[in-house]
Amino acid sequence: MPHEANPVSALAVFDLDGTITRHDTLLPFLWACLWRRPWRLPLLAWLLPLGLLYLLRQDRGRFKGSLIHCTLGGLPRPYLEHCATQFVTRLLQRGVFAEALTAIETHRQQGDTLLLMSASTDLYVPLIGRALRFSQTICTQVRWRADGRLDGRLASANCHGEEKRRCLQALLARQRPPRVYAYGNSRDDLPHMRLASQGYFINGPALLQSSPGIEALHWSRRSGT
Repeated sequence: MPHEANPVSALAVFDLDGTITRHDTLLPFLWACLWRRPWRLPLLAWLLPLGLLYLLRQDRGRFKGSLIHCTLGGLPRPYLEHCATQFVTRLLQRGVFAEALTAIETHRQQGDTLLLMSASTDLYVPLIGRALRFSQTICTQVRWRADGRLDGRLASANCHGEEKRRCLQALLARQRPPRVYAYGNSRDDLPHMRLASQGYFINGPALLQSSPGIEALHWSRRSGT
């Protein structure tokens, strides 16, 4: 993980899926890895039983880890790193909001520290962070086997909702930035966004757009256009 940044700078925290990117990233990443291994495509059938299990247990982390384990488990690290590089390149070309890139660049020019914080996994999120020149990245981590192949189940808590708030709270206690900006797009982002001096709610439900200290923003332009 990158070294901790200058504690006197303001902090700008960006969620990934639906905030920077125009859509969820996990299923497209799974597809990007599986289509080159077509004999593995039937493993996507696990979506249905795992989805039903999630509805019963309401455990997003277990669902995510089980899905990755069932579909990508056993694949070698070099192959997955190659898939991730190609996936991130395509994603950043056409799959992100132009307004998000503008906001990121504005904070960078102001000298703010940039933090990418996502429930998506370290199979590809750190690559996105480096490509967009974030100072720090916090995301969900996955397990690897001793032989260098992917296990896929989670090696950390799922960085979502209250866990994301806990991670940000711990970082704020260490760095003590004078001002915090937070960008998110869902109800589950509100716990950590409420720690910020100013929150920006991207394309979210109208019911949530009036939360104190949080401004509603509408982003629609596709990057590369």
